[in-house]
Amino acid sequence: MDRGTKPAVLVTGGAGYIGAHTAKALHELGFFPVVYDSLSSGFREAARWGAFVHGDIRDGRTLGEALAAHNVKAVIHFAGLIEVGRSVARPDLFWDHNVSGTVSLLSTMREHGVGRLVFSSSAAVYGQAGRSALETIPESAPKAPASPYGDTKLACEWLIEAQCRAYGLTAVALRYFNAAGADPSGQIGEAHEPETHLIPLAIAAALGDGKPLTVFGDDFGTPDGTCLRDYIHVTDLAAAHVAALNVDLPAAAFEPVNVGTGEGRSVLQVVEAVGRAAGRAVPYSVGARRAGDPPSLVADPSRARALLGWSAKHSSLDQIVSEALRWERDPMYGAGVRGSAGRRKPKVSA
Repeated sequence: MDRGTKPAVLVTGGAGYIGAHTAKALHELGFFPVVYDSLSSGFREAARWGAFVHGDIRDGRTLGEALAAHNVKAVIHFAGLIEVGRSVARPDLFWDHNVSGTVSLLSTMREHGVGRLVFSSSAAVYGQAGRSALETIPESAPKAPASPYGDTKLACEWLIEAQCRAYGLTAVALRYFNAAGADPSGQIGEAHEPETHLIPLAIAAALGDGKPLTVFGDDFGTPDGTCLRDYIHVTDLAAAHVAALNVDLPAAAFEPVNVGTGEGRSVLQVVEAVGRAAGRAVPYSVGARRAGDPPSLVADPSRARALLGWSAKHSSLDQIVSEALRWERDPMYGAGVRGSAGRRKPKVSA
């Protein structure tokens, strides 16, 4: 695709769920996204805008060639492993992909004079330390990750901040909460394998395409006894990345910023919203609490408003669920692609 005079932005992991939505937002706002992805969990079909480079961020040579070929001056960094449970079983993989991969990216950016980074961080850096059950979380909250995944995200933030001090890199780390929903166009959406997120699992249960949903605990100190989470529409999240790319910051600045709505929605509220959208009740049962599940994870988003001029525009629970449902009924790619009867098509091996 001809980029013309559009500034190029490298999007590592840009064939994944949030990365693809961000590449689309960049394209629509006059940038030229260069999607760099190993396709270990992303989908080539999701890289629909700009250029695509197949590569691993730990491969500095291929990464450097991509930066040079497209004259990249900024990077949005999503690439890495994200499954919390898997991180407990295989912490070595997460430190290799997430931390070693970020080391490779930072050194390659420095070699090629790329001075701006937006990092996909996570609310997992906070854990549960020093916070009451229903308190919103500011960026200054204690950092006490409860999983190796969270450990790696915090370690990456430390690396990036040190790189800013040492070499003048300017960076924003977006600590976001629960990404959900799908692009209203229906071109891209959530397609994890295996799926572990509440909204697509509840939708699959309602549509009869998955097992009945398990609600992990109903005895938390919350209004209905189930966990509260801050759900943010993936298009709002994509807009936050573009805002972070555009914000005027001095050289060597490192800015961690929460991205959320400031409103907690319970598991049972999600179940009810899915039932309304699907026109049928979600079959579910209540199971035991999961180890390490905090009762509430809700952002204080005031810094995003003040620094980035950003706030969520599309993150009502009903909008998130209705657009996720539309995608789940007619996905364009992924293991969940459905046939005409509305059932999931089986995977076909090459």
